[in-house]
This record gives sequence, structure tokens and C-alpha cells, in this order.
Amino acid sequence: MTSPRAAAHAPPGGAALRGLPPPTPPRSRCVRGGVPGLPRRARRSPAGTHTSPLPSPPPPPAGKRMAESEAETPSTPGEFESKYFEYNGVRLPPFCRGKMEEIANFPVRDSDVWIVTYPKSGTGLLQEVVYLVSQGADPDEIGLMNIDEQLPVLEYPQPGLDIIKELTSPRLIKSHLPYRFLPSDLHNGNSKVIYMARNPKDLVVSYYQFHRSLRTMSYRGTFQEFCRRFMNDKLGYGSWFEHVQEFWEHHMDANVLFLKYEDMHKDLATMVEQLVRFLGVSYDKAQLESMVEHCHQLIDQCCNAEALPVGRGRVGLWKDIFTVSMNEKFDLVYKQKMGKCDLTFDFYL
Repeated sequence: MTSPRAAAHAPPGGAALRGLPPPTPPRSRCVRGGVPGLPRRARRSPAGTHTSPLPSPPPPPAGKRMAESEAETPSTPGEFESKYFEYNGVRLPPFCRGKMEEIANFPVRDSDVWIVTYPKSGTGLLQEVVYLVSQGADPDEIGLMNIDEQLPVLEYPQPGLDIIKELTSPRLIKSHLPYRFLPSDLHNGNSKVIYMARNPKDLVVSYYQFHRSLRTMSYRGTFQEFCRRFMNDKLGYGSWFEHVQEFWEHHMDANVLFLKYEDMHKDLATMVEQLVRFLGVSYDKAQLESMVEHCHQLIDQCCNAEALPVGRGRVGLWKDIFTVSMNEKFDLVYKQKMGKCDLTFDFYL
């Protein structure tokens, strides 16, 4: 993984997002997730050593009073609950408050391409692959960009709904919202929607790491406690089980492409071909082979980035974390909530 470059370039083909603030220098590519502007905390192991992917926070130095900030104060259940607000029975992040009606009425264009995921489903990888395929972009150019700024998240505070409305076509827009809360025009078949799901065991491990890195969440509970919250639908963006099943019910819709994170690792060539057909772009055989190779390089770089916890992007990460008891409980809940759905996942490759 190369180090971040100092300059941010506009995307090729005049695809810069007009109306957005000037781009900032890019972060290390593939360190994804969270509200723009919030700091991330990366852990790196010395060469030849092994560290647990889920280390406990170090104790404060003796005699030093703990700082009175969200980042340092252990989150009590009440404090953690207060981070969310409930909308029509679904827990959502606080920045969604007061804008859900405007989101439902957001004007969608036929030329839009939407990327929708439950958090920590591989959104960062998918957006880079979609941008590469849809724009025919040079992978080296993508490496110079802060690609997050080229694909705004609909519900995030920045850049905001008003600016996203004014972006020039074709717009690439992301969201983590459940299907039912997305703009009504999407339900009517206007514009293309790419949805990607990830097996829930790997996802909950990644989501836990993410929550521990966010100052605004200040989560300091154990992984076991976090996993129980996940199984009981007590996290932001609501139930993973409902989120994926809602989209799976629409996976045959003409304007929806349903993908799985694990297939990106198992059969990337087929996934790229699916994207090419769905997006209506054209490549000859040699160009398609080159595109697949470029996408392989992106995924290898992202999943092996030195800035990430060891193996975070790999399939089967959960096996290093789950106890036998936790796995049995999780399997029981999964069967109860997904038993009537014919959607299946690879939990290891």
C-alpha cells in the first residue's frame, strides 16, 4: 500500500462534483466509513508479531484523571442509547433527525447510480470498483483522489441534501438507509441501485471496530455486548436482518443489482461483468480483462493496507473472534430471523 499522495485530482472525463467544497488531500485509500470529518483510529502491529483484532483500550496512567470527553469516558448503556433516534421503529444516527421527509421526497434522476449498503458491508471497496467501471477511470487517478468526496452519502451532514440536489449528472450517490426510507422515486424504478450485502458475522466484527474508533459513539463495551446489540437490532440503521431482506425482496427489480461482498473475493470477474451490464457501459474483451485486473489490485491494496487492523477485509474474520457459545447463539438468531428467506451467504472461503 502506497502512502497517501499530497494532491487530490478531479475525476477524469469532467466528472468532478460541481458545487462541492474544494477537495481535501486524500486519506489512505480504503480506510473507510463514518461521518466525513470524524477521526479514525488505526492500529498497526510490529513486523513479526500478532495482535488481537479487538484489543482492549489501555488503562489511563496512574494518578491521571480521565479526560471529560466522549472519546475518553466509557459509554454507559444510557449514553450509548442517546446517540440514536428512532424513526418509524428504526434506530438511525442523530444526523438523520429532521430530514427523513426531505429524503423521501429527494428528486431522483434517471441517470443516477446509487450505492446502498448496511454499514461495514464493504462500501469503500464497492464504490471504488463502481467508479472504476462506470467512469473507465485510470486506477492511478483514483489513487490520487479522495473518492469519498466524489460519492456523497445522502443522509450525512456534509455535503448536505441541497448540494447533492445540484450536482451535475450522472450523479453517484451512497446511502446506508433501509429500502423503505430511500427516496420514493427509487421505489418507482427511477435510476439504478446497486446494493451489496456482507455476511453478518464478519460485518458485526467490523462494525464493532468501527464503533470503538468513533469519538461520537464512545463505545467501550465488550464485543460480546456489542454482538448482542446487533442480534437484537439495537444499532444505528436498524436491523441488519431486515435491511438485507428488504432489498432481497427487490433483487429481481430491473433497476436493482444485488451483490455480495464475499463474491468480490470469490469471483470478481463475474461481479465486474455484472456491473458492466447493469451500468450499460461497453468494453471489449481485452479492456474487460484489464478492468478486472485493476479491480483485483484495488481489493488487494484495500484488504492488505498497513493502516488497517490485521486481516480486517478478509472473509472469515469472525472465526478469530467468536467463541463457540457466541457462534451457537448467533446461528440460532440468524435461523430465526432469516429462516424464511432464500438469501444465503459464504461465511468463509
